Amino acid sequence: MVSSAPVGFRDIIVVGGGCYGTFYAGQLLRARGRGAADWQRLLIVDRDAGCRAAVERVEGAGVELRVQEWGAFFDEYLTTATADPADAIVPSPLMPHLMFEWLLRAAQRRWPDRLVTRRQAGMAAGTPYDVLHADGTRYVSFADWICPVHCVEPAICPVIAAPRTWEMSDAVAGLTERLARNGPVSGPVLFVCRHRTYGVGMFDVAEVLAGDAAVASAGAAGSEVDVVVGTVSSCHGAVSLLHLGPTRRAATGSPYIPA
Repeated sequence: MVSSAPVGFRDIIVVGGGCYGTFYAGQLLRARGRGAADWQRLLIVDRDAGCRAAVERVEGAGVELRVQEWGAFFDEYLTTATADPADAIVPSPLMPHLMFEWLLRAAQRRWPDRLVTRRQAGMAAGTPYDVLHADGTRYVSFADWICPVHCVEPAICPVIAAPRTWEMSDAVAGLTERLARNGPVSGPVLFVCRHRTYGVGMFDVAEVLAGDAAVASAGAAGSEVDVVVGTVSSCHGAVSLLHLGPTRRAATGSPYIPA
């Protein structure tokens, strides 16, 4: 549901300055122009200084184009971020599983002498569309049709003209329960994209930091565990497993002293 009530932000990070990011930034500028939203900074992040947002001169008070690789940007931004509820991330529909990748790098820094890697989510989620990518990410959707561009996932699905009875968060929770029958599994850690204003979907920076804290908690005992991580909306999602191997102490019983 698109809200017409004013929405306040500190930072809004738009992932990508291509066609999607340019559209979302434009929508946010329209929302601010009509009193529906405001922010201190709108950061459009793209590695290409000549991206569409630059060519079309997406400009306004507080709007900045950050010419940087996404991973490098989030390593810098999230490592020093606070859980301010006014900070949000606008994902691109076609981006890789960026928040999982950041959690993976954060865990590798946290446990430098421990195996920390990606594992494929090797069990189907039970959704109509379910594809396991070569990198181990499982892309899932409740739609077995072509969705309208920039759909806000309303209560009545615009394609089938019937109530939307599904919720991807529930599907990933169910997948986590089934995976846990075969070994130690924690989660799910979910970043849930909801449409906040003028058709722009976001999840909070605070959710990402809470996800990092959940990974730290799951690995604190030093035992082997897989953490289910999903970036989802109501209808679609990307799911990966963050594998934490046992510490030396947990594996051998010998003292474990981090480097």
